Amino acid sequence: MPHDLGQVQLVGAGPGPADLMTVRALRAVQGAQALLYDALVGADILDLAPANCIRIQTGKRAGRTSMAQDTINRLMLRLTRRGLKVVRLKGGDPSIFGRVGEESAFLKSHGVAVEIVPGVTTACAAAAQFDFPLTHRGLARRVVFATATLTAGRLVADWDGAGDPETTLAIYMGGAAAEQIRARLIAAGRASTTPVAVMENVGSPDARFSSGSLEGLPALAAATGAGPVMIVVGDVTALAPGAFLQAQQENVQALRA
Repeated sequence: MPHDLGQVQLVGAGPGPADLMTVRALRAVQGAQALLYDALVGADILDLAPANCIRIQTGKRAGRTSMAQDTINRLMLRLTRRGLKVVRLKGGDPSIFGRVGEESAFLKSHGVAVEIVPGVTTACAAAAQFDFPLTHRGLARRVVFATATLTAGRLVADWDGAGDPETTLAIYMGGAAAEQIRARLIAAGRASTTPVAVMENVGSPDARFSSGSLEGLPALAAATGAGPVMIVVGDVTALAPGAFLQAQQENVQALRA
């Protein structure tokens, strides 16, 4: 089918701060006439859109009520048919757990051209903010991006290579599933002493970092607040300066006990 209904840009807003957006993403938002944005997109990014831009929040945050995907698809199509320049703005990178494939396929099937604008995904932003690598010679030779989805209280996940000690596992939306994650990884062969990091509100000035072992993951996750949580499992997390300081504090407490 020919593309004759204009274009929709599926844009990654990055992990939060406007200065972590790509230049192309910035220009897309600045030129938008209709902006459909996820709940995690910050006000400083929304303020970049023109004053007369239609702004519609679609939700899309784990565990929270959000607009149905079919509704979002049809809304983008309707706005495009009105001749508006539509930007679908997603937190992080649209190709990583952003349903970009579904939205792109729907729009193309109705004659709408699609441009995908990448963004910094949360796992990369977390590693940068808290000063540890996702891969490291001798420690981690690959990275697995995964989500932690609970259905009827059970973890729905099949993480290839999860038991490999040289795999860094970056788990999105995993706070509520921490206990199941621990059990699944240990059952897959991951040592209970494997270092982990739990980070909340990655990218923002009030981001929080805590570290420990896989065995203690549920307690680390339980100590987080209401912000979005990123869990990284792997030896590389022990390289973070914050992890070293926490380990030192734990050693001092153990000696005092």
